[in-house]
Amino acid sequence: MIKNSPISVIQQEEKSGSVEFQAFRLTNRIERLTSHLEVHRRDYLSQRGLRKMLGKRQRLLVYLSNKNRVRYRELIGQLGIREPKTG
Repeated sequence: MIKNSPISVIQQEEKSGSVEFQAFRLTNRIERLTSHLEVHRRDYLSQRGLRKMLGKRQRLLVYLSNKNRVRYRELIGQLGIREPKTG
């Protein structure tokens, strides 16, 4: 993990229960698990866990998008993830 990233701003400003912090934590876990799966391609239980984490992060981002579009755009910019396809 990168310690001096713009995400450290999220850690300092936000509380641990905020949507931004939860999405940040999930993104870190997703990145770690993705690198694990590059080496261990047949680890199907980890693949299932990855899919569950991706779904949870997606639900959090949809919630944030509906509540506050500006914070949502800032967060996906900081995390370096794409907006989901619509329709």
